[in-house]
Amino acid sequence: MNPAPLYVLIVLVPYLVLPLAGWAGRRRRCAYGLAAVPAVLTGFFFLALTQVAMRGPYTATLPWAPDLGLSLAFRFDGLGLLFAMLITGIGTLIVVYAAGYLGDHPLAGRFQITLFAFMGSMLGVVLSDNILLLFVFWELTGFTSYFLIAFDHERQEARRAAMQALLVTGTGGLALLAAGVMLWQAGGTPNLSALREANIGLTADPRYAAIAVLVMAAAFTKSAQFPFHFWLPNAMEAPTPVSGYLHSATMVKAGVYLVARMTPLLGGTALWTGVIVTAGVITMIGGAYRSLLETDLKRILAYTTVAALGAMMLLFGLGTNSAVIAGLVYLVAHACYKGAMFLVAGALDHETGTRDIRALTGLGVVMPFTATAGIIAAASMAGLPPLLGFLAKEQLYSGISELLPIGYVALLVMASAVTGSAMMGASALTAGVRPFMKSRPERADVHEASVALWIGPLILAGMGLFAGLAPGLLERGLTLAAAPITGKRLPVDLGLWHGVTPTLQLSGITIVFTLLLYWQRGKIRERAWPRGLGTERLYTASLDGVDRFSGWIGPLLQSGSLRAYVRVIVLTTVALLIAAYARSGGLPHVAWRTPPRLHEIVLALVIMLGAISAARARSVMAAVLSLGTVGYGLALLYVLYGAPDLAATQFAVETLTVVLFVLVFHQLRGFYYRSSFRGQVRDAVLAGATGAIIALLVLVTSASGITSRLSKWFIEAAPAEGHGRNVVNVILVDFRAFDTMGEVTVLVTVAIGVRALLRIGRERQP
Repeated sequence: MNPAPLYVLIVLVPYLVLPLAGWAGRRRRCAYGLAAVPAVLTGFFFLALTQVAMRGPYTATLPWAPDLGLSLAFRFDGLGLLFAMLITGIGTLIVVYAAGYLGDHPLAGRFQITLFAFMGSMLGVVLSDNILLLFVFWELTGFTSYFLIAFDHERQEARRAAMQALLVTGTGGLALLAAGVMLWQAGGTPNLSALREANIGLTADPRYAAIAVLVMAAAFTKSAQFPFHFWLPNAMEAPTPVSGYLHSATMVKAGVYLVARMTPLLGGTALWTGVIVTAGVITMIGGAYRSLLETDLKRILAYTTVAALGAMMLLFGLGTNSAVIAGLVYLVAHACYKGAMFLVAGALDHETGTRDIRALTGLGVVMPFTATAGIIAAASMAGLPPLLGFLAKEQLYSGISELLPIGYVALLVMASAVTGSAMMGASALTAGVRPFMKSRPERADVHEASVALWIGPLILAGMGLFAGLAPGLLERGLTLAAAPITGKRLPVDLGLWHGVTPTLQLSGITIVFTLLLYWQRGKIRERAWPRGLGTERLYTASLDGVDRFSGWIGPLLQSGSLRAYVRVIVLTTVALLIAAYARSGGLPHVAWRTPPRLHEIVLALVIMLGAISAARARSVMAAVLSLGTVGYGLALLYVLYGAPDLAATQFAVETLTVVLFVLVFHQLRGFYYRSSFRGQVRDAVLAGATGAIIALLVLVTSASGITSRLSKWFIEAAPAEGHGRNVVNVILVDFRAFDTMGEVTVLVTVAIGVRALLRIGRERQP
């Protein structure tokens, strides 16, 4: 039995349960039960990881568009399964948290639907083996995140933040599509695993630079790297479950995942390493610094997320063995402590009604479970032992230390890492410890949140503590996750104590620097650099430019004139055909297979004279008769070239058209030209150019000597498959049934409209 359909079905399970999510989401008790779906998926992905450890990666493939070489291909390897377990594992806690957070909100069902759709999209991103399938899921994450961020759609700030995130990440999605097409062209296959196994050397391809830049653009926009970082803090307008899920563990990690997945194909060059490392360093320092200036709890966490994403980009951009391991450890640690801290922030906001860090003190007494989760998570984020965050920070320094032979560059990167880690640590103490200090809260009405709001962050924080105390449990999984990036299974040695090493000394310096920054945080805010210099101004200026350009070109293209629309369409068609002719290197040699006969020339002249006469007619009847001459002339051409059925149809249509025109036009008061002489000349030139181009196209096509295989196929298939000898009827009824049904539908719709207009006219008559 082929297990591929089952594996594909499992990946798509979040989409399959959308109706159930909508129904259960409106009922709080049932909404808690929805968590069983991602929990079961987490168990499946864990079992799949054990299978990968024993048998190696596995690809599940189902046909999608075979004629285009596309398939639903999902790759189950260590890297994809690690991300998948984070997505579904943290998703389990988020579903429970959201049920308690939203309560009886009237749109809770819609929220759960969108949340599960986003979960399925993220699974598609990290498990897709087909680059174009990855693009589809990539865009679905942006689409669903738009609705999640704009959940409170009545607030303008939420709508603006959602649109900003959609535009920035959607632009990166288009870059990914272009990169995917070029990657397919360069490698001959859209499957990433096949490209990796073929080892075709994409770095030597002339399209490499374009592919690498486009992939980096997609990754930077999704993972909020400089200069696209501004959308992530603004997305904090979303409800806390969204921030805790999308902006800590899943969506913002998609760019990091893309860089890790593409490193075997595109990595190892100065372009790839230099750009990613530079962007990572700037993002880490800039995000960490901005986190010190914020007083809104979620914005503090958002900027530290930006900084952490910069650190991960830095490590995966380096691409060395130790840097890859460090990036994976940092990835897991960040998902645990940042997910917990976001959920703690939501619980504080839910119970106190504020996210202003200056108004949150003394809550540890009345919110002990929330305080425990927040303090443990903050300690992990600050890199204190024996938590997983401490191991991640040491791995960060170890990964960077391999750059030491480079000299000043390595020292600059290491200094940036220490400074960024210290600033993130100070922000962690501000967001995760300060709200719970003092002996009593300033407000007496605050109490502990419901179990649904503190169980999730407590589990995540506990996982960070447990993994720090027993890091050996992670080593096998990290080895498997690193293999698709490095090409081999590397030994991973995580431990809290390796002696007094330079890495440990840097960790000590970082902790001291963290405490110093936390102590001086007030003065840092007072002496902060101006915030108006951010790159968000470039985004705003770009939108303003698009609006101004639209305001200028809109009236030209959307003037409300049907003649203007036809003119633009015709002019565009002519321009494209001329460009195609020019690009082809000139016209092919045209050889007459049959010379034109005298009666054909005479008939063609009659048609042309009829058209000219219709354009120059001064009376209604003359114009109608001239148009009829053109139509009947075309019908005669059909007769001459062996198409009597088309000729009969043309005769019927022309006769009916002439009758209708006469009946309608005689009601008009006058017949005059609406265009000026200059406009008539312009239209005449455009019409002549169009006719010449189309005639040339038909002439070249007919004289090229290429025979159609379709007519022969229809003749053979009509009796065998359509069970009819009238080939034209079989084509219309069988082979083009939907086309014919559409035409019939149009005619019926028009008839209904005419009937309605006639009835309205009769009812209005006195």
